[in-house]
Amino acid sequence: MSDGPTVRDVSDWWSTAVSRIEPDVIELRGRPVQDLIGHTSFVGTIWLLLRGHPPTPAQERLLEAAMVSGVDHGPHAPSIAVARIAATCGVGLNNAVATGVNLLGDVHGGAGEQCMEMLAEVTSRTVAGDTLDRAAASVVEDWRARSKYLPGFGHRFHTVDPRRKPLLGLVEAAAAEGVVDGSYLHAANAIERILASGRQRPVPINVDGCTAVIYGELGFAPPLARGLFVLSRSVGILAHAWEETGQGRRNKGPMPPSILPTYLGTA
Repeated sequence: MSDGPTVRDVSDWWSTAVSRIEPDVIELRGRPVQDLIGHTSFVGTIWLLLRGHPPTPAQERLLEAAMVSGVDHGPHAPSIAVARIAATCGVGLNNAVATGVNLLGDVHGGAGEQCMEMLAEVTSRTVAGDTLDRAAASVVEDWRARSKYLPGFGHRFHTVDPRRKPLLGLVEAAAAEGVVDGSYLHAANAIERILASGRQRPVPINVDGCTAVIYGELGFAPPLARGLFVLSRSVGILAHAWEETGQGRRNKGPMPPSILPTYLGTA
């Protein structure tokens, strides 16, 4: 007959390598927090907690660039708009931010993860012996069979995403310096060429695709592309929610009261 769980059983139930918290002790991945404070950046700490070791300066610069690029896209973005609406409804700032974050799903917020998966398919086929262009064409065909949208390419506002050039430029420089191998960058460029071929209007890579390239080059798993985007976009969500609290509106709806939704009548 069992005597029930022991203290060790309970400790093992919550076993973790991320942190050690005991009286007078706070360690993050084995590093005392007092040694990190003032010496390690926030982005460097994110890498440390997710990967178990600190990034190199070059890796940290790439990760920071990706996270800066996604912080905000204005109230057109549903996650921003709904956070601003929530901020006028009498909830706390944390609730407003959580409301925005909870809208980051497969359609709004998930393209980076999906693009990473698509680029990984291209790279795996080239490793298996396909040429880059043939692998990219085959993967694009497979993805188009599932959806008319290719994650990470095209933008409903921008003909060319203004974040594309600086982000991919940083990856190109990092590849030239041997910081990354360039495989995700080459895959993205190959897909972009396919989407430009024979079209009046090309479909260039967008910020989700660019950050997918960076996260892939840095060795993050695809689901972390969405997690890192959530951390990034939370900054913009917080800023907009805070701004909205100072504008004095109450129960702000999705459109001004002077505009009424179209009534479709009864069925």
